[in-house]
Amino acid sequence: MVSHHEEHISEPDRISALRKLLVLDSPYEAVFDAVAQLASEVCGMPIALISLVDSERQWFKAQVGLEGVRETSRELAFCSHTIRENSVMEIKDATKDSRFQSNPLVTGDPNIVFYAGAPITLPLGEKIGSVCVIDTKPNALTDMQKQVLTGLANITTKALLARRISLQELNKIAPQHTDQPV
Repeated sequence: MVSHHEEHISEPDRISALRKLLVLDSPYEAVFDAVAQLASEVCGMPIALISLVDSERQWFKAQVGLEGVRETSRELAFCSHTIRENSVMEIKDATKDSRFQSNPLVTGDPNIVFYAGAPITLPLGEKIGSVCVIDTKPNALTDMQKQVLTGLANITTKALLARRISLQELNKIAPQHTDQPV
């Protein structure tokens, strides 16, 4: 369910807000890697991701447990469902959930059974992705783990915004296009 407060955010506006962060296809960065590592450790899950949901794909800014994988198709993405939520979305057993049981990420590698994701929400309410944890067996998060996942999603929002400001400041110091009048 989408709250009335966020109904005004169209999918094109959400995608535009994500792309303005200038983060898609950027290298791994320590702050985001630390968030994924904390999510994995606190929740006791073998896989943790910072997933950003673009128009056709979900792209991983950070990941634990899926080495070498940087993105998947959006149509397969659990996180594509998470961005419609206002709090942690938890799927205790994807093999028994009609939305996911035939998903190739459930029926094959990486064999997702448990999923929990907290939406990454920008200040104007655009939900651009999630901090999520995944297990290959049924599981459940405690209330404390859900709170931590939500906190890590909030930290990720702040880090993404700070990263964008830093990039803008760098461009002011060393503009990309020197043929522009100053």
